This record gives sequence, structure tokens and C-alpha cells, in this order.
Amino acid sequence: MDFWVWWLIAAGGFAIALVMTTMPELGMLSAGAVAAAITDGITDNAVLQVVVFAVVSTALILVVRPIARRSRAEHPGVSTGVQALTGRSAVVLERVDGTTGQIKLAGEVWSARALDADDSFEPGSQVSVVEIDGATAVVM
Repeated sequence: MDFWVWWLIAAGGFAIALVMTTMPELGMLSAGAVAAAITDGITDNAVLQVVVFAVVSTALILVVRPIARRSRAEHPGVSTGVQALTGRSAVVLERVDGTTGQIKLAGEVWSARALDADDSFEPGSQVSVVEIDGATAVVM
């Protein structure tokens, strides 16, 4: 059997192990094995195939690992749930004061109260959501 077949079997083995363990380094080794199989198609030099496997695998690990680590450390800029509503604008539907009121926020009607108990907002005015307290939007 030709060496390129063995390289592809090794690549498949690394890929299966990658799926089973979720270790991204195994994907780099799989890519190195594919590069070695391609090298076997070009030359029959087994030493060169092993060198290509080692160089490609090592280079991928050295390049991709820091990028993956950096992206894992950074938090995505997408907010979800009530955190996504904080800072958004809303329209007052019923007068909002320090205790009661209603606003239209993100297409939904919310109970609302003013951040400062002395403030009040009339229907039709724009307000900004400061926080969500239970089912009540705190606005200013």
C-alpha cells in the first residue's frame, strides 16, 4: 500500500480524535498528515514526508493557537436578554414618574418608572433605559 494512503488514514484518525476530544491541535495534525500525503504524490521520499508533516503541523499549532486563545479571552460584543435592552431608547405610552408608567421598548409594552423619583415623562417623549428591574424598565 502506498504511503499517501497511510497519511490519509492518519489524517482521518486525527480528525476522529478531534471530534471526540474537541482538541483543536488534533485538527492541525490532521492537516499536516494531508500535506504529507500530497507530498507523497509529488515525491517518494519518506523523510521529506515526515518533515512536511512536522513542519505544517507545528506551524499551524504555533499560528492558530494564539489566535484561538485571544478570541476565547475576548467577550463577544453581543448582548442578549435584558442586558440588550439597557441603553436603548423607548417611547413613553403612559406618563412615567418615580413609581408608575408604561413605555414601548423594542416593540413591546413595558412597565416603567423614572430613575429619579422627581422626574416625570409625558406620553410621546423619548426616554433612555438605564436598567431593567424585574419586569420594570428604569428610564431617564
